[in-house]
Amino acid sequence: MNTTLTLEQRNAVLNSMAQLIANEKAAILKANKTDVVAYNNEDLAMFDRLKVDDKKIMGMILSLQQLIADVDPVGKELFHFTHENGLKITNKSAPFGTVLIIYESRPDVTVEATGIAFKSGNKILLKGGKESLSSNLKIVNLWHKALKENNISTNWVEYLNYNRTETQAFLENPSQKVDLIVPRGGEKLIAFVKKNATCPVIVSGRGNNFVYVDAEADINIALKVIINGKTSKISACNAVDKVIINSNLPNKEVFIKNLIKELLKFNVEILGDTNLSIFEKVSVYDNEDIWYEEFLDYKIVIGSVNSLKEAIVKINKYGGGHSAVIITKNNETANLFMESTDCAAVYQNASTRFTDGGQFGLGGELAISTDKLHHRGPMGLQHLVTNKWFIYGDGQIR
Repeated sequence: MNTTLTLEQRNAVLNSMAQLIANEKAAILKANKTDVVAYNNEDLAMFDRLKVDDKKIMGMILSLQQLIADVDPVGKELFHFTHENGLKITNKSAPFGTVLIIYESRPDVTVEATGIAFKSGNKILLKGGKESLSSNLKIVNLWHKALKENNISTNWVEYLNYNRTETQAFLENPSQKVDLIVPRGGEKLIAFVKKNATCPVIVSGRGNNFVYVDAEADINIALKVIINGKTSKISACNAVDKVIINSNLPNKEVFIKNLIKELLKFNVEILGDTNLSIFEKVSVYDNEDIWYEEFLDYKIVIGSVNSLKEAIVKINKYGGGHSAVIITKNNETANLFMESTDCAAVYQNASTRFTDGGQFGLGGELAISTDKLHHRGPMGLQHLVTNKWFIYGDGQIR
């Protein structure tokens, strides 16, 4: 297998893949139906991610078209220096090599994440969940067709049809070189990968996002942002799970009652701290540890704080490092909140649902990294590269 493919070769494969998905839409939907029928439906978020429909197929095709149109992330000059002895030293972006993507239930990842990793010049290993096996195998079959159409080895995209024990054995002692692992799924999956992997892991996807309603909030904006963040897509890692309200908010009781009323329209289970559980339809929670939980469900916790500082401390203690929002008319307060909260994305007066590669102008998204190395937040095409130093001389010695 060639270690490098030209930009023209990579784009040609992506173009073939986009055509194949369009042509084979019925076959993809049929394979997905097999998975959907077999799924026990006990996890609402997992089911939402598993199901493929016309809209998701269009999203797959669009992500590939955007990748084709995007600039090559490989070989980009990042730094240049000419030494006093004449050495020409250049730092350029370079592929990682082999990227392993381990994910649960989302067949669209088999298209989008693979496309990003492939355009970045990497070989891809895929390990999807058993719940989406039929869908994934069908899509991988299309990747292999796209590669063959362009006379490129099918080894560039490989599916690891392993059970949990086999996956663990592979992580501990890979049968081939793996340079980077990206787990996409719940906290159990991420913990499993981190525990067993022997190469770098990009931690992706844990949400538990907070909205802080400041004393100087516009309550109409607060309502809109919370309802959108909680109810528009409960399976998303950018959904809202926690709301904290400044106790000095004018007409606080009216706002809380309106918020409860709006949440109940979507059958959201509402839990509250001792200050909030006095309200009708709000249940008191049993344990403070609930503040750490990511729900991926129609469930929310509402609490009270006495100051901006208290809100920041609470978010930094319990949040997932993903997204946090302040609702306030005071820009100075907003800036202090945004600088101080330890999250990949911070917002003033807008929904956490925008934390997404496509919404941030990155095109497709490989993952949303809550780590700080080597990249934080939504990871697009330009982030799935490492760097390499090129030094040109004519006999210099040190």
